[in-house]
This record gives sequence, structure tokens and C-alpha cells, in this order.
Amino acid sequence: MGRGYTIFDTLVGRCGIVWSDVGIIGVQLPETREIETRRRLFRQFPETRELAPPPNAESAIDAIVMILRGQPADFADVSLDMTGITPFNQRVYDYIRRIPRSETREPGEIAASLHATGAFYSVAQALAKNPLPLIVPCHRVLAANGIEKASPNRGAISQRRLLSLEGAGAQTGMTLFDALLAVDRPRATH
Repeated sequence: MGRGYTIFDTLVGRCGIVWSDVGIIGVQLPETREIETRRRLFRQFPETRELAPPPNAESAIDAIVMILRGQPADFADVSLDMTGITPFNQRVYDYIRRIPRSETREPGEIAASLHATGAFYSVAQALAKNPLPLIVPCHRVLAANGIEKASPNRGAISQRRLLSLEGAGAQTGMTLFDALLAVDRPRATH
């Protein structure tokens, strides 16, 4: 079969997913326009072609759609293809996948849990290279200094927005999107 991809709809925009015969190799959350989502996928996975998703990819798509609706979802049965991902990054991703929904960690905590205490920057690099956002929920890892670092596959959706969809908004504060919605609500007339 080779590598394939598809673009699919969610409440926050059109996402992309890429798979191989082994499993999912990439997820692209929505950019501001679908063409930008497709461009980013093609830059990372130029050898893929648009195909109907196999059952494994369908399961991942269903879970991504649920998460972006603010509903819990599980990727336990979704096979991943970690070919080309360093063993250290695989360990980081495995750890991140076990962080419960609406909880967060810091890179230093992850490094210590992996018995790699001095590997704070290596953990941060792994997060920046995460090709599987939501499946590997790197949005649950907060920078110690509070500065949000964008993952290239996260697209236009912010870390704060992803956390608020999981119910962790109280920990991260209100996003501009949330503030604008609060201001734009219709006022009661008497």
C-alpha cells in the first residue's frame, strides 16, 4: 500500500493524517487555510498520496475529531509507525501518551521520570519534533517559563486552546479566543 494521507473535518478546521503499512506516522492539525495544512504535510511527507484511510487511520481520525470537540478519546488501539524517530524521542512520546487528560507536566519532570535528569533540552527538542500531535499529546507539556512553544504540526490551534478543550483551562488561563467569545455573547434585554 505504501504511504497515504487524507484531510478530514473537525470543529476547529481541516486536519491531515499520514499513515504507512505499519501505522500512523504523522498528524497535522489545522492551519488557517486548508492549503497550508496540505503544504505542511507535503513538506514533511512528500512521498505520500491521497487515499481513503485504512481502518487504523479511521480510528485515529475518529479519536482526533472527538478530542477537538472536547470529548475524551483513546488512541490505545491505534498503531503507530515510529520508523525514523530516535529511541530517546520514542521514550519521551511513550511517557507523554500516559499523561492523563487535563493534566500537565514540565520537561524537567519528564526527563527525571526517564532517568535522564540533564536531558531537559532533549525533551524540549523531542516535543518540537513531535509528528503526532494529540496522539502524542505534547500540548500537555508546559514550558517551565510559561512560554508556549509551537509544535509545527499543531497548526494554528494554540496549546492553551487544546488544554481548555480537555478541561485544563483553569490551569492555563483564558485564551484570546475564549475572551473574545465572552465579550461577544448576546446581552439580555429587559
